[in-house]
Amino acid sequence: QVQLEDSGGGLVQPGGSLRLSCAASERSFSTLNMAWFRQSPGKEREFAAALRRMNGATYYSESLKGRFTPSKDDTKNARYVQMNSLKPEETVIYYCAAGTGSPSSLYMRFPVTYEYWGQGTQVTVSS
Repeated sequence: QVQLEDSGGGLVQPGGSLRLSCAASERSFSTLNMAWFRQSPGKEREFAAALRRMNGATYYSESLKGRFTPSKDDTKNARYVQMNSLKPEETVIYYCAAGTGSPSSLYMRFPVTYEYWGQGTQVTVSS
């Protein structure tokens, strides 16, 4: 069973930046597809960015491309997302997720693709 721990959320001013982290236990991230989602109350989880296992191909939400950048550090078995130019409406909970298999590029963007989820980390964008 893979355990994911996401962290790095907090309070940031509008226009500021944060880097979220996701650590995995029991399995190497290099064998897992990994994604970042976010969710506000009463809404569905929204795809932000993803990294495909093995070849490290990256996927971005078109609306977030250029501001949200996923990255990895296999020596630490960790994945990250750098978030820049944050907006107040991006005050939501962010989740890391991981999964096995070989989903299509389209399905890399869907929550159903991922079997394992972190507990979520709150990001608050406010002055």
